[in-house]
Amino acid sequence: MNGGGQRVVKNIDAVTVAKKFLVRGHNISPEAAKLISSSEDPEVVIEEVCKIAKSKFIIGEEEVLSVIQSLKKTPYKKEIKKDLPLQVSGDQGVKVLKEIRSSIVEGKVEDFVAYFNSRLDKISKILRNRVQPTQIRNLGRFKGETVSVIGIVSNVLERKDHFIIELEDQTGTINCIANGKNVEIARELLGDEVIGITGTLRGNTILVDRIIFPDVPVNGDRKQIDFGIVFISDTHFGSKDFLEENWNKFVDWLNYQSPDEKLNKVAEKIKYVILAGDVVDGVGVYPEQEKELSIIDIYQQYEFAAEHLDKIRKDLRIVISPGNHDAVRQAEPQPPLPREFENLFPKNVINVGNPSFLDLNGVRVLIYHGRSLDDIVTKIPRLSYDAPHKGMEELLKRRHLCPLYGGRSPIAPDKEDNLVVEEIPDVIHSGHVHTFGVGFYRGVFLVNSSTWQSQTEFQKKVNLKPMPCNVAVYIGDKIGRLNFNGG
Repeated sequence: MNGGGQRVVKNIDAVTVAKKFLVRGHNISPEAAKLISSSEDPEVVIEEVCKIAKSKFIIGEEEVLSVIQSLKKTPYKKEIKKDLPLQVSGDQGVKVLKEIRSSIVEGKVEDFVAYFNSRLDKISKILRNRVQPTQIRNLGRFKGETVSVIGIVSNVLERKDHFIIELEDQTGTINCIANGKNVEIARELLGDEVIGITGTLRGNTILVDRIIFPDVPVNGDRKQIDFGIVFISDTHFGSKDFLEENWNKFVDWLNYQSPDEKLNKVAEKIKYVILAGDVVDGVGVYPEQEKELSIIDIYQQYEFAAEHLDKIRKDLRIVISPGNHDAVRQAEPQPPLPREFENLFPKNVINVGNPSFLDLNGVRVLIYHGRSLDDIVTKIPRLSYDAPHKGMEELLKRRHLCPLYGGRSPIAPDKEDNLVVEEIPDVIHSGHVHTFGVGFYRGVFLVNSSTWQSQTEFQKKVNLKPMPCNVAVYIGDKIGRLNFNGG
């Protein structure tokens, strides 16, 4: 949108008009294409002609003239489609393996107990493949012997030359002394994560020999695919800092309209676009946010988002997962967008929760917006927002998307902890931190896919420097980057 909030229409030539019809599944005669390119608003004419074209083999001048004359009599007003949402199960290669669509949490003491017991049980099952644990209450019979325990880290205390790790299971609590090579590992432990410890029992204390994370197994194989997946996040539609011109270049590329024909060839292979949260900028997310909005109504923000996604060719499947700026509950896991917003989007958009575990034509993708990366980067000094995929490694290492309870990432204490990474994905995709990073960790591609918003005044205050308009593309056995911010 420009300063006055009006749509800016760019002149397009007849060749581009023909490509736009091809994207929509229609052929058009050269004369008809020239007629549209010289019209007052080519985009509107194209849209209206497609509505009446139906199964016509070649669209001619007659159809175009009919539409142009009709538009002169009746002012055009774009309507956001309100079709029912797609049934996602098995939809053209998209299968939702796991998500949370709704949950009711009262926050009682017993809810928290059930939640942490679920976390401990789930991750303990993973760790038992590597250690044979003893319940803490039964350790007394193994004085002076080597023992193994699995528990939740309830506290980590730093001493002069060692750390004390307070570990807890359903039967009791034990102090574990970590020194030597284990000091640096203990320094990076997060409260409430589940680990295994092997060491020697001395009195009521374990002298730590090894600290064992649940981690993902080592697998160096990269899954090879013959189609393409595009990963984006943090579009922030409705922000005055939304980079619309750059976004339009991205859409042009998806629609084979890039000036670079090599890139158009890449676009032809794309089958899925995954948007990992913060679809819109939201309202009231942080103090005085209204000063940074071009659209101050949340419903209109989603209308604006739907309008832009509607311009992407319809043979693509677009998967949307929410983030902390979206109109869902703040506590994770988050359900999909409410029906009133979901119905605004075109039929090729699939709404899922945060996190969601998907099968995309055989590729298992875990989508998680990434709010817990704030906690990870803050807690572990060697990490930074400049390499967000390194923080994502830590989530996989701990087999949990939000291991630290009570940090910057609010968690809903459901009876089951649905943030445990039980099944190993081929790709984990996050956003949130507005920087770009991709990596490969033990057989899993890690993708953090930047933003479509320039640096806001709020981000300047907290010294967050975004890397906008970077897109991750998975084709073959590699993930590459396309930069729509001038590179």
